[in-house]
Amino acid sequence: MKILFAGTPAIAVPVLKVLSESSQVSGVLTNPDRPAGRKNILTPSPVKVCALERAIPVFQPEKLDDRFISFLKDEGFDTLITFAFGKIFKKDFLDIFTNGAFNIHPSLLPRWRGPAPINAAILAGDTVSGITIQKMALKMDTGDIVLQIPFPLEGNETAPNLTEFVALKSAELIPGFIKALEADSLNYTPQKEAKATYCPMLKKEDGIIDWHESASSIERKIRAYQPWPGCFTTMAGKTIAITQASLYTGEEFKAGECGTVLGVDRRQGIIVATGNDCLAIQYLKPQSKNEMDFKSFLNGARNVIGTVLGEKNE
Repeated sequence: MKILFAGTPAIAVPVLKVLSESSQVSGVLTNPDRPAGRKNILTPSPVKVCALERAIPVFQPEKLDDRFISFLKDEGFDTLITFAFGKIFKKDFLDIFTNGAFNIHPSLLPRWRGPAPINAAILAGDTVSGITIQKMALKMDTGDIVLQIPFPLEGNETAPNLTEFVALKSAELIPGFIKALEADSLNYTPQKEAKATYCPMLKKEDGIIDWHESASSIERKIRAYQPWPGCFTTMAGKTIAITQASLYTGEEFKAGECGTVLGVDRRQGIIVATGNDCLAIQYLKPQSKNEMDFKSFLNGARNVIGTVLGEKNE
């Protein structure tokens, strides 16, 4: 079995490591190097770095065109395994792989089809999520399920730590999956279309806090949108990012105009009124400054109480 692995970000690296140890990965497909950082230095993807460390050939075409497809055919690849590659595969590409093309997806399909399932699960307040290995189909994330495991969500996950967990958990599934694939003993279960839900690509504007939403909804957004697009609002006309918050559980502050800073609780943080309940802010990042805890912020800020966050600066 000659495997082509396709992936790009860090979440895919543990899977590639296990694949390279337990089976023959004859090539890695990843996105071309991209400029990164303030100096726009051309930077390889984490998957490329991992592949080169293991002396695995790396392919980085801008397009999966006929020329590249012919190259893969000539190389004799018969199996495709993908995880967060970042491009759509067309029929002529998938047809190369006579032994099957499979995708690792970090949700319990058919829930959260689409490009941001980890963020979507946190945002929705799901109490359970999971990992699915599916046979690839032409329509995104609609293929038959060949392996699926659930795991509970505790309600305090952030997108970064849940991504790290999923990366490691996915890697644990690979040896058993490869063994079943080689033995031709995989079971294929069609997805139930009636239960399908979708998540869109994240946009910068998704991070704008609407203080008319409930405190619980805003708190989930703050966890779901780390590190990008982040959650942000304005204070006295300047942008401020909220990086950690929780539901306010005290009794001193009750309600007020949505977005109003009602006061400060020494243990819980800066208390802000929302459409339902109050939010306690523990960490924030003022415009052009580093992240800081609420006490450090208050040391340098004046007249915060009574300020309405998100209010337009006329």
